[in-house]
Amino acid sequence: MNLVTRLYRGETSFDFVGAKRIWLAISSALILISLVAIAIFGLNLSLDFKGGVAVEVTNVAGVDVAAVRDAVTPLGLGDAKIQMLAGGADIRVQVGTLSPAESRAFQEAVAKVSGSSLDQVSIDEVGPTFGAQITRRAVTALVVFLAAVVLFMWWRLEWKMAVSGITALFHDLIITFGVYALTRFEVTPATVIGVLTILGYSLYDTVVVFDKVKENIEELHTDRMTLSELVNRSMNQVLMRSINTSLTSLLPVGSLLFVGSFLLGAHTLRDFALALFVGIAAGTYSSIGVASPILATWKEHEEEWERVRRRKERGRADGSRRGAKKAAVESSAASKTPQAAPKTPQAAPKRKSGAAPRPPKKGKKGRRR
Repeated sequence: MNLVTRLYRGETSFDFVGAKRIWLAISSALILISLVAIAIFGLNLSLDFKGGVAVEVTNVAGVDVAAVRDAVTPLGLGDAKIQMLAGGADIRVQVGTLSPAESRAFQEAVAKVSGSSLDQVSIDEVGPTFGAQITRRAVTALVVFLAAVVLFMWWRLEWKMAVSGITALFHDLIITFGVYALTRFEVTPATVIGVLTILGYSLYDTVVVFDKVKENIEELHTDRMTLSELVNRSMNQVLMRSINTSLTSLLPVGSLLFVGSFLLGAHTLRDFALALFVGIAAGTYSSIGVASPILATWKEHEEEWERVRRRKERGRADGSRRGAKKAAVESSAASKTPQAAPKTPQAAPKRKSGAAPRPPKKGKKGRRR
């Protein structure tokens, strides 16, 4: 039976919990890299979060980023964020909050260097109050989502599973924002929607595994296997479902990210698609390498499961000792038993003389006796 068939039947025996040190090392490295990237580079927040002025115009003159920066630097806007869109056909310049007169001068400078008229300049102004309001609402949405997740898992499963699942969610959240900090992708309100979506996906995958663990705990006798063995069994039973779900989710999102945004130039999809792509991959990994090993390690210290584990370890040790003793006894008995002498073929009776044997004597009537 090949591996794919065994995966579909849930008959594999991968030791996920036994490899928890490897999962821990991988997750620690990813989280450390993400936190360092966020601390050093920070998040590239969009205009909606921090407020400011953004103009967009057609690049009629075909200028580059350096020429645009030279045009706005005399206005004290040398640190402006300049982007070439649609392969350099359009220019987008974003700066902080400006007064009406400064905003007018800024638009004129960009229009002049791009070769367009002032009427062709598209402007987007967001005040700092609105940006703070958007940020506050995004954080509120995230906190409400996490609280709802904890309460649902606590009610549907148990509180240790809820804490393990939330730990996996934070793991996915940190890695996703770490990728945004490294790639300098813009964090927009669409990104927040994408993050909430992937947290829901990660939660779904984790709940599938935990629900199987709970089902196996109720159906199987706890004396037969330790909790780690039971979690391994549950994960192997739902492994193919997780793989299928991840692939069917990653393929369309990957097409949206690489084909739609990079090849076809739909850059507005990029911020949303990147969050989905990274989050789905991280969520699949965390349900296998983070949530389940944490749950198994934590619950293994409960009195009931510790008793099962000690009994099984004692049974294995007794079995080993009995096996070793039996082998020693057999070896000793074999060494003490005298070896039977090889049977020698019986020698033929030797004749005492070389005379010929006498013929049988004859009876009275001439018959030989």
